[in-house]
Amino acid sequence: MSVLFTFPGQGAQTPGMLHALPGDPAVAAALAEAAEVLGHDPLALDTAAALASTRAVQLCLLIAGVAMARSLAARGALPDMVAGFSIGEYAAAVVAGALDFTDAVRLVARRGELMEHAYPAGYGMAAIIGLGLAQLEPLLAQVHGAAQPVYIANLNAPRQIAIAGSESALHAVMALALAHGASKAKRLAVSVPSHCPLMAAAASEMAAAFDDVVVRRPSLVYLSSSAARALFDPARIRDSLAANMAQRVQWTATARLAWERGARLALEMPPGSVLTRLSAPDFTDGVAVCCDGNRADSLLALVRRERGGAAP
Repeated sequence: MSVLFTFPGQGAQTPGMLHALPGDPAVAAALAEAAEVLGHDPLALDTAAALASTRAVQLCLLIAGVAMARSLAARGALPDMVAGFSIGEYAAAVVAGALDFTDAVRLVARRGELMEHAYPAGYGMAAIIGLGLAQLEPLLAQVHGAAQPVYIANLNAPRQIAIAGSESALHAVMALALAHGASKAKRLAVSVPSHCPLMAAAASEMAAAFDDVVVRRPSLVYLSSSAARALFDPARIRDSLAANMAQRVQWTATARLAWERGARLALEMPPGSVLTRLSAPDFTDGVAVCCDGNRADSLLALVRRERGGAAP
């Protein structure tokens, strides 16, 4: 059986998330590497005020995911496959050996800037819980238009779907969803309309940022949550990463694919436990667990057990 490392996306961020990482040499090295690229201490990015910036949020998520994965690797806990949600795909690509961490830091800084500048205000995302795609799409059709665009963005679970668009459109769809049987509709902590056609122009600019970046064939199984399939060709990984801000996240299908490929332990890198909760239904005969709130020795024991009791 296999071990899957998952990497969360925007919305999972919390103040102090980088400060909460283990105080070990692997984490310190990752922070130092990021500082050299950015020209400042990345620990300044995880304050509540700083996290109002999409750029800061995305950098924190990248750094936290890579640093924690390296911390676990230093103790012998290695994944067989990786999958990231949205910005988490960049951390997954680094851990898979497809992308250098320094390149990822530069790319994610640029990605955050492009997304922030494209929609500095008045747009975002919301989650609709309790309705399926077939029920939700007609409600969006009632609201969507040039003045208030809104799109399906993330297929998180069969009855948990994120939408993206203008603020007025989000609230109109949320009200319709509740009136049509949704159990919950909530605005997400995301200030840009990710994973929909509104980001197409920014995604085109992002592709240019990859011009001088080397993307390699991954050393383990890299699952793209945009394509909901394993990608091995460097050019396809590059194109997928560049375009993912404008593509739907297919997390339900990706988690199922990981299980079908043999993953029985899904270990979520910090921050939070969003992907653990979303992945749990597909890991009923395995374990879905997050790093946050769990002792390192317990996590190492889970990896060791998944590998049949041998040292990981």
